[in-house]
Amino acid sequence: MAKIELIATAAFGLEAVVARELRQLGYEEAVVENGKVTFTADEPAICRTNLWLRTADRVLLKVGEFKATSFEELFEQTKALPWPDWLPEDANFPVEGKSINSQLHSVPDCQAIVKKAVVEKLKQKYKRSWFEEKGPRYTIEVALLKDTATLTIDTSGAGLHKRGYRKLAARAPLKETLAAAMVLLSRWNPDRVLIDPFCGSGTIPIEAALIGLNIAPGLYRDFAAGNWPNLPQMWWQQAREEAESLIENERTLRIIGTDSDDEVLSLARYHARQAKVEGQIHFQRQPLAQMRSQAKYGYVIGNPPYGERLGELREAEALYKEMRQVFGALDTWSFYIITSHPRFEQLFGRRADKKRKLYNGRIQCNFYQFFGPKPPRP
Repeated sequence: MAKIELIATAAFGLEAVVARELRQLGYEEAVVENGKVTFTADEPAICRTNLWLRTADRVLLKVGEFKATSFEELFEQTKALPWPDWLPEDANFPVEGKSINSQLHSVPDCQAIVKKAVVEKLKQKYKRSWFEEKGPRYTIEVALLKDTATLTIDTSGAGLHKRGYRKLAARAPLKETLAAAMVLLSRWNPDRVLIDPFCGSGTIPIEAALIGLNIAPGLYRDFAAGNWPNLPQMWWQQAREEAESLIENERTLRIIGTDSDDEVLSLARYHARQAKVEGQIHFQRQPLAQMRSQAKYGYVIGNPPYGERLGELREAEALYKEMRQVFGALDTWSFYIITSHPRFEQLFGRRADKKRKLYNGRIQCNFYQFFGPKPPRP
């Protein structure tokens, strides 16, 4: 089976997490760069990675890469690539683009030139002068970075954060990919209690449940490449059957999501039903001050308010001080908190054991990790 190059794109700070996911899926040949992980695999990997990657933004098929400092170079080298290997005669192939620190800085011009070059290549293959583009979608991207052009086709369609369960949005929702990354970075053990005391519409508890039950996050959605004639439906069927066979239905999780807002908790319960994990999460209305647990060695993973909006900063700072008191009673627990507030550690009253720079949308945050003691060996 032919080997291909694929690119799993990622938010800054999550590239190593994506690379770890790829290794766990059996794809060892991976190169980590800013915002992406490039890896070599067989063609069915398009199906498996779209279904399984929890923290990547999307999976791109890499068609070619070359230096281009003139429009002529861009046209000729794009035309030389094997587009007919992937694009059928009726393909719908819009071209998107971006350019960073490159001589070819006009993105609309680059898009138009790539489109023309692909059309010329398809003319040679299909012996026709015009294409209706009424078939499957193959979104092409020309990405220029320091005069190097990378040409890709998007296999995912909607971003991989769109699992399909979140039909309704609460204010300032956390992306599913970031929520999953927070759980994976915590190294949460599914046998232990996990509490999100600021759960909002439920994204962190739901992503934790998907991880705990080993449910592939893309199992209940479709992908752009699902309609490609050069990817046999048998491969998609096999990938979905594999994913379904690996679900750990017999496992019982102890995941709790609390919030002080009844409306968002109603959303959280709805989203958990859509994700098919409602029986594994207990949602309840509860202010932070009332948070208690008899369990030992549990995890708190949360996304509290940052105080980004005018007038909300004092409320956020008061909450961080309250967290110091409430979490202080959980002396065997571990805490994983994301916030953009620069003085979080000072307000929380404890220096993090580890910090990691992450982005919640366009907001630069720190993921603060406070490690509790390891439980005694049985």
